[in-house]
Amino acid sequence: MVGAYEESRQKRLEENKKRMEALNLHQLSQSLHKPHFSPAKFRITPKPKPKPNHFLVPRRSTRVANLPTPLYKEVVVDRVTIPRRSYNRHRDYSKRVYASDEAREEALEKANKLESDLGTHSPTFVKTMLQSHVSGGFWLGLPVHFCKGNLPKGDEVMNLIDEDGNEYPTIYLARKTGLSGGWKGFAVAHDLADGDALVFQLIKRTAFKVYIIRVNGPAEEG
Repeated sequence: MVGAYEESRQKRLEENKKRMEALNLHQLSQSLHKPHFSPAKFRITPKPKPKPNHFLVPRRSTRVANLPTPLYKEVVVDRVTIPRRSYNRHRDYSKRVYASDEAREEALEKANKLESDLGTHSPTFVKTMLQSHVSGGFWLGLPVHFCKGNLPKGDEVMNLIDEDGNEYPTIYLARKTGLSGGWKGFAVAHDLADGDALVFQLIKRTAFKVYIIRVNGPAEEG
């Protein structure tokens, strides 16, 4: 019995071996244990070292290399402050009155005559008032040719002097060739209205004598 069993077992082993060889299972088993890639093809490339940042260290010429590093401080330019004035008048801008073309032209003619009477010893110009000059915006643009030829090249405090010798400081903006801060105070204090004609006489580098021709009244100094 034992001999027959061993003979049968040996026969099955040989048959199984032949089947494995026929299926090439031995070589497939070995191939599973081999790596599927070549290590040489997948080498890890080291990251390049960062280049020094030359902008972190300021370059200094040899002439000042041994001197201490300069300290830069922010320079603040003081702005001119126009003192505020209190006025008793309270205008109702919802009831603005616009001058007629005839009245405006008449005031302008009187202003031109007054300018002619002042002579040529001091630079002068005439300005007719609009609503934007005497209410709301309160910005007074000046003749560009006059500003370029007679007024400072930079921003300055320009004083307006009335008939009583009272001075009203205003801010002259050279680039915009006009009067800004402070002009409202002068306009309100003298109750300027649409159509009034003003004669500006430059009596100093930064001072105007101002004459007012009322749109519905006689000429008078302002």
